[in-house]
Amino acid sequence: MSFTARQAPLRLTTGAFILNSGFSKRHLDPGTAAYLQTMAAKAIPQVAQLAPEKFGTYLSYAEMGVGTALLTPFVPARLAGLALGAFSGGTMLMYFRTPEMTESDGIRPSQEGTMVAKDIWMVGIALALILGRKGR
Repeated sequence: MSFTARQAPLRLTTGAFILNSGFSKRHLDPGTAAYLQTMAAKAIPQVAQLAPEKFGTYLSYAEMGVGTALLTPFVPARLAGLALGAFSGGTMLMYFRTPEMTESDGIRPSQEGTMVAKDIWMVGIALALILGRKGR
């Protein structure tokens, strides 16, 4: 089994959080989907080419996929960590590329950026899963 007792708290809490987030985005209204798309386009400009409703659907599926990978015991920790790393890396990229989210130093979160900056914990968990020791 790829899911060790040492990884369980990391995978269960993060997986449940992200799965719930994706589940709640299944039926976004067009305005919310467009807002999320505008924010995501700051990190990955190509997403601006999608229709907002499609973007919302893809975001929902991506989050549910990452959450499910983290919660599924037979998914190797490194693979789940890579999925989480890609997702959380995109979130942090958006944070750093949106000037309103940081103070003038470009690192510390502004009032608007605190909601995204706190997601740095997912980067740490992804790294722990990727770099963790091989199970016996």
